Amino acid sequence: MSKILITGGCGFVGSNLIRQIVEQGRDSRIVVLDNETMGSPRDLPDIDLDYHKGDICDPAAVSRAVSGCDTIIHLAANTRVIESIEDPTLNFEVNVRGTFNILMAARDAGVSRVVMASTGGAILGDVEPPVHEGMVPQPAAPYGASKLAAEGYGSAFSASYGMQVTALRFSNVYGPRSYRKGSAVAHFFKQALDGKPITVYGDGSQVRDFVFVADLCRGILQAIDANVSGAFQLGSGKPTTINELLTEMKKVVGTGRWPDVNFADWRAGEVRRTYCDITKARTGFGFEPATPLSQGLEATWQWFLSQVGDTAKK
Repeated sequence: MSKILITGGCGFVGSNLIRQIVEQGRDSRIVVLDNETMGSPRDLPDIDLDYHKGDICDPAAVSRAVSGCDTIIHLAANTRVIESIEDPTLNFEVNVRGTFNILMAARDAGVSRVVMASTGGAILGDVEPPVHEGMVPQPAAPYGASKLAAEGYGSAFSASYGMQVTALRFSNVYGPRSYRKGSAVAHFFKQALDGKPITVYGDGSQVRDFVFVADLCRGILQAIDANVSGAFQLGSGKPTTINELLTEMKKVVGTGRWPDVNFADWRAGEVRRTYCDITKARTGFGFEPATPLSQGLEATWQWFLSQVGDTAKK
């Protein structure tokens, strides 16, 4: 039986990933390390797992969680672009030093396989899409810079210590259990639930790549099974403007409940147009996102509705 550590396992992607591991019937013992800032043990499925409350910035906590594991899925991160501009030090400590702690503990414990969550658009900056792994990184915000540094350490540890390290560059992930997320889909749905207006920074023409969380989680597990190394883009591979997203979300929510939408000035550090080319992931481990945006938004909205008065209000 394999033993898999998932950092940030109580969070949005982590809690969905654990459910998918269980649904697939994988013969794996799951270990979770989480500081509970973006989730809690209540968000985890009711299964037997090893739970560690701790922070990736604490080397001792990381070492305890890593012990006995053969695979690490490193999801814990500080992920908000604007917050990274306001507080680049925190972003550095979590994303760079925290990842370094994970890699050091993995090396010392003889862990052979590390898969880390990275980002595509923020690392590459404001370049002509679709973005792909062959592009030269030019991060436009500290968040992208921190993920680039983390990828660099992953590459160095892979080459220096014989570890297999994979960086999966997530696009904009959405789906159920995203109530603590500050990203567009989760934020807009929460505003609709609360009857509050939606604010769009810019004119809505900015382009993003929205990938459903179940598709992303399948990609993570496919990458592990295929024993691939290096950087891979994981997204839908399709461009969607924010205005198009709002139109699809309005259909799901219903005209009667859809709030007013206001537009504000563009924000510094945000990439205007990005979506990814997933050819390398498709070729490398068969990644093929299968959930249309309309279907994924419907599933996400129904989950939010089911949580009214409970987790959606947290």
